[in-house]
Amino acid sequence: MKSTTRAAVALCAAVLPLVVGASAASAAPSPDRASSTWLSRQLDQGLVHNDQYDFDDYGLTADVAFALDATGHRAGAVQDIRRALARHVDSWTTGVDFGSADVYAGSVAKAVVVAQVTGANPRSFGGVDLVKRLNARVATEAPIVGRIQDRAADDFANTIGQAFAVRGLAKARSARADEALRFLLKQQCDAGYFRLSFAKPGAAAQDCDAGRKATTSAPDTDVTALALLSLRTLKNPSRAVRTAMSDAVAWLKRHQQDNGSFGGGPETEKANANSTGLAAWVLGEAGACRPARQAARWVAGLQVAGDVAGTPLAGERGAIAYDRAAMRAAKRDGIGVEQRDQWRRATAQAAPGLAYLSLSACRNG
Repeated sequence: MKSTTRAAVALCAAVLPLVVGASAASAAPSPDRASSTWLSRQLDQGLVHNDQYDFDDYGLTADVAFALDATGHRAGAVQDIRRALARHVDSWTTGVDFGSADVYAGSVAKAVVVAQVTGANPRSFGGVDLVKRLNARVATEAPIVGRIQDRAADDFANTIGQAFAVRGLAKARSARADEALRFLLKQQCDAGYFRLSFAKPGAAAQDCDAGRKATTSAPDTDVTALALLSLRTLKNPSRAVRTAMSDAVAWLKRHQQDNGSFGGGPETEKANANSTGLAAWVLGEAGACRPARQAARWVAGLQVAGDVAGTPLAGERGAIAYDRAAMRAAKRDGIGVEQRDQWRRATAQAAPGLAYLSLSACRNG
């Protein structure tokens, strides 16, 4: 998403000078660069390792790759991630580690996009044809034509995975791309937002408005932003896609708090950096610069910045807290093993939105 982020910044406004009264050599890194540097330091041989539960987190590693690509920083780290995820592609996308033949559609879809973003061939990523693997997880029977689905005892596929599938299959020119896109658009309610969970496969109505707003079709900022990010990568979007994007942007604008922040879905309704950062990112790409900058400013207030040497946050410059409570705790106790996963997730999702801090004027916002 690097090229679209940069293009949107150029569209919105001129970039503010990074240095005032000092040489470029002595200037502090931009906020998005600082976060990118911190994220790259979270990698162990190209992977994010969760020390609390002792496992390599492939999905979060992919999110780090997306963030680094979008900000345009740490290209070497992106290639490290590419090589590491290719080595572990089956562990990431299937149940091979548990001796099963399970295939997880959302992980496969995300892996396809990782391969594409990092310059690899998704038809031969770690020796696996991920496009073929994903095509096999796209339903062909009514009423769920186009829906991604796991091959497992329990199906955890959702709209986030569907959005990645749409992006990946479209770029791969898959014959299943249009069907996947049509099913994704069904997950958008008339109000403009996208829901997280699909209807049950046997339900006659698969669209968002057929569900209950309070439960099965609850509004979700994160899902809406991620769906928008994927839709914006499509070449020559149809009228239906353009309308869907416009409605989603309008919904995000209407639901931004006065202080610039956003809450997420039903489980994350309070203002947080994950949701606000994703919203800043996609609003900026859509040219909605005023709300993007407001959101970015709120996120920047949760970023470890300045000289933190000799404090509990020494070595953590650039990291972004999930919320103010997390920042207060870290200032007192540092970022421990039990807290680091939350900080990594918040920073990966929020870092690209910080690019929109550096706008001196806005249009279309």
